[in-house]
Amino acid sequence: MEKLLKLTFRLLPFIIAPLFASVNVAPYKSFVDSLLPGVRFGMSLRSVKTGQELGSVNGNDFFTPASTLKTLTTATALHFLPLNYEPKTEVTVRGDVKRRTLTGTVKIRGEGDPNISARYYDDPFYILYAMVDSIRALGVDTIVGNIDLDTSYYTGPWKPEFWRSNFYDSWYGAEIGPLGFNDNCVTIRFWPGYYRGDTAVYNLLPDVGYVKVVNNLKTVRGKRKKWVYGIDPEKSIITLGGTIGEDVDSASMVLPIRNPVGYFRAAFMYALKNRGVVFKENKSVKAKSELKKFTVSAAPLLSILDEINQRSQNFHAETLLRNVGAQVSGEGSVEGGRKAERWFLSDMGINPSDYEVFDGSGLSPENKVKPSTVSKLLAKMARHPKGEYYINSFAGPGLGSGSKRMVNLDATWLTRFKTGYIAGVHGLAGYIYTIDGDTLVAAMYLNGNCENAELHGKDVLDTLWIRLVNYANNNYHSLMQMKDLWLEAQGVIGLNRRLDYFSKKLIGTPYKLGPMGEGHIDDVENKPLVYLDSVDCVTYLEHVVALAMAKSEKALFKQLQRLRYKGGNVSFLTRKHYLFNDWIGEGKYAKVVPMDGEVSITRTMPKKEFFKGYNVKYKEENTPLTIRYMPLDKAIAMARKVYKGNMKVLGIGIVGATDNIDLTHTGFVVFLPGRKPLLRHASSQKKQVVEVNLDEYLEKRKIPGITLFKFIQH
Repeated sequence: MEKLLKLTFRLLPFIIAPLFASVNVAPYKSFVDSLLPGVRFGMSLRSVKTGQELGSVNGNDFFTPASTLKTLTTATALHFLPLNYEPKTEVTVRGDVKRRTLTGTVKIRGEGDPNISARYYDDPFYILYAMVDSIRALGVDTIVGNIDLDTSYYTGPWKPEFWRSNFYDSWYGAEIGPLGFNDNCVTIRFWPGYYRGDTAVYNLLPDVGYVKVVNNLKTVRGKRKKWVYGIDPEKSIITLGGTIGEDVDSASMVLPIRNPVGYFRAAFMYALKNRGVVFKENKSVKAKSELKKFTVSAAPLLSILDEINQRSQNFHAETLLRNVGAQVSGEGSVEGGRKAERWFLSDMGINPSDYEVFDGSGLSPENKVKPSTVSKLLAKMARHPKGEYYINSFAGPGLGSGSKRMVNLDATWLTRFKTGYIAGVHGLAGYIYTIDGDTLVAAMYLNGNCENAELHGKDVLDTLWIRLVNYANNNYHSLMQMKDLWLEAQGVIGLNRRLDYFSKKLIGTPYKLGPMGEGHIDDVENKPLVYLDSVDCVTYLEHVVALAMAKSEKALFKQLQRLRYKGGNVSFLTRKHYLFNDWIGEGKYAKVVPMDGEVSITRTMPKKEFFKGYNVKYKEENTPLTIRYMPLDKAIAMARKVYKGNMKVLGIGIVGATDNIDLTHTGFVVFLPGRKPLLRHASSQKKQVVEVNLDEYLEKRKIPGITLFKFIQH
């Protein structure tokens, strides 16, 4: 852990760089190369709003994607299939019923329902019992004839090809079939025997008499756990071996069965028996008349997408690929699913050759994708009519395959992702919501074997991802703080009262000069776009006015940026740097009010020189500016008087003493009946937001005067 932490800190200089303003992400590659020698790193970062790729490392090279390939399987399904699509199992009862005996055939046609299990029900037999109960409703307690299992919905090889051989002996590599039961797996639980030397005690769940166990697992002294297992490649025969300590409580394994149709048949027979229906096979029976036909389905498409993208269920992904093939291209096979995927990619304007697909789950090491193409697909899916359902099916910190990943994020809801892992491959692809309202798509891959990759590959990708989330949402908690403040003030009506309320609420906020910038959008000052940890005079003014003017808590961010930037377009160039010239002068959110004894001066703001100091080209010419203001003596006289009108809040600007600046300070002047005017401002001397009598403040100043301005609500 200590070594990993040190390596993580080495990453920081790269991942907090102004990444989003530049396509140069070479430091990421350098970091991964130094940390994981011999491992190839691929990455693509893209904006959903614009579709533009913002950064790429080997983005157009092919990488093995592992389970991130499921994003293509599920996107294709969501594109072509209706939201209410449900894989069905059709039951047709033929024959005659006499004296509660059906002489005929029960035909069960499977269409790839992966949820005939306990996933959504208390009992794995729930759906099978529903089938049997529908047959019993015909007045049947005995069946003489045939159980006909129709598997024609799937063609070609059912068993996924190109997988590593050991995958077939693990629960995540269970065989696929149009008729399946309990994920085509069985749980074997075992305990030590009564005495040392005894074979272990075991049971199967569910036990339908289909799986045979050869038990060579011996009980030994202590807590030793050295059991092993083997599965016959053709038959559902599990051999247990090794040792289990007598002090071990129990252990269990989930293992795949062989021949899923045989397993389904055994489970259906078990359901018949448990529901009191006797079955007597007679192959010579020929049934003609149809008595009843019905369909059952365990769960709809959106639930299946959750299982695939959140919990990375391979069984569901392989089933869905074949189902899409059957529904779209008329061929329930891997090739049928691949054909549908190629059509889908063409519909999305993506070159199908950028994907080399051999299965639906990503378990095959032969699968290949390009990071840039994956990010393009995910960005297009975010804008798809069903995009919301797609993104919501992804995992996240603490959710699904992300249950133990990135859980330390301050705001875990800011990202959704699909994980991927097989030996020699780590993948992570998904969405990052940003504070400015855009959504970023990231696709990252590590391919290649080395000790560090197996130990730390997942952590390296998680670290990169977390930093992207944090950087794209710099000081997100301040936006949440603003939303809380806005919600607390829903009963405060009228712009003046709201300005008074929020300006008072922020009294005591620490002062810091220049705490804000353009975040990840511009690289000149990549400070937070929202920041209430500390404020200067201008950001104090802007936050208060945004809070007062925003129509809803959701509109706060945009309202703040419209106040800070011309047209609300965030960039250093469009920021309203000059308060009188840009902020008030724009005329949209404030205007100068008539003042007693006001005078005016003409100054020219040196904007070209200002922007040149930041290497930013300012194309317009410097133009003269007329500043209206109340001379200092008049302002002090006004501030000493007790106010007698209705409560109001105005903005105040302190006119600068030099010719190259318009206003040097700002804040709010609060006029309350029966009191002298109050000044609320972020004070560099007091190091916080304070409230003072305006006359006391002005009497200590040597300035030309002040300008007062009224805020305009839109």
